[in-house]
Amino acid sequence: MYVAVKGGEKAIRAAHALQEQKRRGDARLPELSVEQIGDQLSLAVDRVMTEGGIADRELAALALKQASGDNVEAIFLLRAYRTTLPRLAVSEPINTAEMRLERRISAVYKDIPGGQLLGPTYDYTHRLLDFTLLANGEAPSVQQANGEAEPTPHVFSLLTQQGLAKTEEDRGTPPDDITRTPPVYPCSRSSRLQQLMRGDEGYLLALAYSTQRGYGRNHPFAGEIRSGYVQVEIVPEELGFSVNIGELLLTECEMVNGFVAPQEEPPHFTRGYGLTFGMSERKAMAMALVDRALQAPDYDEEIAGPAQDEEFVLAHADNVERPASSRI
Repeated sequence: MYVAVKGGEKAIRAAHALQEQKRRGDARLPELSVEQIGDQLSLAVDRVMTEGGIADRELAALALKQASGDNVEAIFLLRAYRTTLPRLAVSEPINTAEMRLERRISAVYKDIPGGQLLGPTYDYTHRLLDFTLLANGEAPSVQQANGEAEPTPHVFSLLTQQGLAKTEEDRGTPPDDITRTPPVYPCSRSSRLQQLMRGDEGYLLALAYSTQRGYGRNHPFAGEIRSGYVQVEIVPEELGFSVNIGELLLTECEMVNGFVAPQEEPPHFTRGYGLTFGMSERKAMAMALVDRALQAPDYDEEIAGPAQDEEFVLAHADNVERPASSRI
């Protein structure tokens, strides 16, 4: 999109009308409904929700339809709509350990409490085009397994119990809100994670790969990737206790990274963290890798690559909030 040049009103209206016609396509074909987009293009919707900052599948699907499938434009639309919404309450911290799981895998343990759960995934497919979809092929039926749900503690909790990793502690500091206070550098961890969550997936993926090729190497293993539904609770002032207002589908990733050996502490593994709406697994993994790379100053590591430069990474991650003169 180029926004630095102004045109005549008639030209602008004609351009918008032409774009609407192009979006609709051949009128002889059925029009895609918002419901179809939300249900059948779920991974695209998940990305728009994550980077747009609104956990609403219908709105994200509407934005994708309006943007003709352009993810970045849809994210822009959703982000703009977000600015019009009132803030009615602040939710309590979610408990991902109690997630109703759809998928859960770990690369550091073969057997984990609660078991590994592949869930819906493109892993292990042969990446061959399925031409039955051209003939409206039906999806295979899925059998429902009956079994009692077992506790599924975080894999990192097993590492901490064995003294191989440090426990994450809540310091009681209120988290920053980058939608109300512009971030400054160096950032707090909460501000950094918010910016990474809203950052462009492709950009973060490239930075994450760079850390594996010598530019800030951190030797990662997928400690745990879990997707599922978590309860969202608020505490109304007039009640004074928490009330469940619904649930969210989230994907959480914790990366196990190379050993550090501080002088005043026992050697231990480090971690990177990623969290996204929906099942945006690739984004969560990239986010976790970049989060760990940005912790280099905390471990007195040499800044050896772009992924370890906080201002470089975060100032260029957002594909929406850039100066209008440079948005093309």
